[in-house]
Amino acid sequence: MSLDICPPVDVSRRDLAEAVRRTTLWAKRQRAAPRADGQLVLGIAQGAADPELRRASIAEITELDFDGYALGGLAIGEERPLMFETTAWAAELLPQEKPRYFMGIGDPEGVLEVIERGVDMFNCVLPTRTARTGSALTWEGRLNLRNAGFARDPRPLDERCTCSTCRRFSRAYLRHLVNQNELLGLRLLSLHNLRFLLDLTADARAAIERGEFQAFKAEALGRLAAAAG
Repeated sequence: MSLDICPPVDVSRRDLAEAVRRTTLWAKRQRAAPRADGQLVLGIAQGAADPELRRASIAEITELDFDGYALGGLAIGEERPLMFETTAWAAELLPQEKPRYFMGIGDPEGVLEVIERGVDMFNCVLPTRTARTGSALTWEGRLNLRNAGFARDPRPLDERCTCSTCRRFSRAYLRHLVNQNELLGLRLLSLHNLRFLLDLTADARAAIERGEFQAFKAEALGRLAAAAG
């Protein structure tokens, strides 16, 4: 990844323009630098939700012909509808034959929304940060393992999950580890949360290949909404 500047959501337009300018300068230096054999280099477009600056940044970064392109400067506090709207039109401006990468989204609902808008890859601290709070991502919603209701629960975190945590440990035991501040508990929850998102994206890919992504997304979001309710 090239270096970039990701300013806060309430930054002035002048500072946002400067972030775009400097991000492009760093991208040019990165593009000219030697790379290891087989190494891929991705450029990052900035500009927040400002149409003019975002379009200018995308034009400048894609002109450098990177191996893939990232949309930076989103998911930093702006309203979700604005984030998704910006992602939709910005992704269309990136080369369709190269990977398109959204920096900083990791909740199941958000991942499905940006996939629909043309994004191929994602990264986020959410699965491991959620685990460090003692919570698990499941089709029943987020489970807070600190709750007393799990004290004698013999079930795995998620009946459908095949991760090593779900195959070997009960909710009750995981709750015990979390409440005793055992690092093993946080590690096991991290492994599960990562597997949950990997399975979700694998299922999304399969649905895309079948031409059934819209139905898959609607069913998945429906299940998650029902759990949240």
